[in-house]
Amino acid sequence: MTDVLVVTAVPAEAEAVRAGRGPTVTVAPVGVGPAVAGAATARLLALAEAAGHPYRVVVSAGVAGGFPGQVQVGGTVIGTSAIAADLGADSPTGFIPVDQLGMPAELLGGGTTIIADPTLVAALRAALPAAVAGPVLTVGTVTGTVAGTDALLHRHPDAVAEAMEGHGVAVAAAHAGLPFVELRTISNPVGPRDRNAWRLREALTALTEAAAALPF
Repeated sequence: MTDVLVVTAVPAEAEAVRAGRGPTVTVAPVGVGPAVAGAATARLLALAEAAGHPYRVVVSAGVAGGFPGQVQVGGTVIGTSAIAADLGADSPTGFIPVDQLGMPAELLGGGTTIIADPTLVAALRAALPAAVAGPVLTVGTVTGTVAGTDALLHRHPDAVAEAMEGHGVAVAAAHAGLPFVELRTISNPVGPRDRNAWRLREALTALTEAAAALPF
């Protein structure tokens, strides 16, 4: 067993990572969405620790939507933080993040924003100099309107991409005391839902190339 765990949402992403990295990392498709990704990642980490072969690094990898003006379709993103962008409460004055609702910090699993390990981020930036680094939003519902995109960018103006698993994986890594980073390639722009604008094959090819350059 290798000591780097790369988790993806779906098998196609896992296959793309394996195509670039081969057997030098452990790659597991864990499901779509933050809840199943977090639960499955936590189980994999616990099983490895119980077997006496713990992981030392956790990477959430896959394709994502990119915010226009930040990253192009086919580009690569290094997540400097994983943000649970839609975890909170709606209100007449707007969205309220869950960590502003007065709950004890220990109930929030590390908070709505989990900072990626700086050493891992720096290593990826050196290995992937053309990649865009910035916050990656984790959502339970993929954004598909101009209004939704504008609302997210109003709350998170530095966000570079949107995906569905990163924060869940980051919480699992944080509970295990392990460094975490998110690596994404862009299949579509965030905005009005238009399947004709998706470039999934190009994004998976870019994911293979990014995986080949992983410095760990």
